[in-house]
Amino acid sequence: MPFYHQLGKIPPKRHTIFRKENGDLYYEQLFGTIGFDGMSTNMYHVHRPTQVKKILGQYSVAPKIAKSNNIQSYRFRGFEVKREADFLKSRKAVLTNNDCTIVLAAPTQSTTDYFYKNTDSDELIFVHRGTGTLRTMLGNLKFQYGDYLLIPRGIIYKIDFETEDNRLFIVESKRPMYTPKRYRNWFGQLLEHSPFCERDIRRPEQLETHDEKGDFLIKVRKQDEIFDMIYATHPFDVVGYDGYNYPYALSIHDFEPITGRIHQPPPVHQTFETDAFVVCSFVPRLYDYHPHAIPAPYNHSNIDSDEVLYYVDGDFMSRNDIAAGHISLHPAGIPHGPHPGAVERSIGKVSTEELAVMVDTFKPLLVTEEAMGIADETYYQSWLDH
Repeated sequence: MPFYHQLGKIPPKRHTIFRKENGDLYYEQLFGTIGFDGMSTNMYHVHRPTQVKKILGQYSVAPKIAKSNNIQSYRFRGFEVKREADFLKSRKAVLTNNDCTIVLAAPTQSTTDYFYKNTDSDELIFVHRGTGTLRTMLGNLKFQYGDYLLIPRGIIYKIDFETEDNRLFIVESKRPMYTPKRYRNWFGQLLEHSPFCERDIRRPEQLETHDEKGDFLIKVRKQDEIFDMIYATHPFDVVGYDGYNYPYALSIHDFEPITGRIHQPPPVHQTFETDAFVVCSFVPRLYDYHPHAIPAPYNHSNIDSDEVLYYVDGDFMSRNDIAAGHISLHPAGIPHGPHPGAVERSIGKVSTEELAVMVDTFKPLLVTEEAMGIADETYYQSWLDH
């Protein structure tokens, strides 16, 4: 959705002469998606952004599939993913399909030796633990616990962490990610019933402009492979830009929950959407206030979508034996609902402190080998009466 944003110096008209103080030209670049029909940004570089010196090699980062057709509910213990120093090596794909890949990462060090660009996917990074700065060619964003960082495909970036204990939940999307259209009017403005507004969306600031030549390693992801490319100039050489296509941050703590007299359906928690899946935020909120309300969710059938719930913090009312960092997978084709005892426990409760991120995909998710390494394979039996 992002709205119009300008940072740095730009000329008064697109595609016109824009000179440096010495009389040389700045180099304009249109940065957009969906051909020339999607959101775009016009940026202005000190050097031509097309100078590639070498392509050193390539290697696969495609997820390794353990179960290509799955109907079993799983719980994955996300914090059992081991910490690794390198940001890219730390990323472990746990669930995937042709539209998106769900990734866990626990990097301990900043990206210092290279830049990264994902040409396959938009990236939605949820910061479960850690603080730092997302540094991009379009400016920098400070981040902390609870932040969503939405990085459009093609953005060149680094991440500077201020801590070693970092935990990230990442959704890589082959489709552009937007705010839900039902929250916006036909101008694109977020409406009064939206659970967040433009004031909550943090745009890039502190534009870095490096006038440097040399050898700059950029790891470029394309079709599930990483290409090591050497650029001849520093990729953060933008002096200014304007447009709608840029990275931004939104804190889950700024999501204002929608409540009612009886239990509200999952779409009230929706935060982002594509035409292939949705992302929802479950935040602390008052429970339903009908005198006979049952706050626990009702049993419902997953006929059209797989449901993934990433548990962040708090008391997860509808589940037994769930902790921070766990992921539940409830696949399409079978019903699911609250664990035994959860309905009874919820009656009379007035609020919840749960914090979680949900991803509902409209195509089945494949379970990876990384996921099976942290899987509870008896989870599907946890609804049995004992």
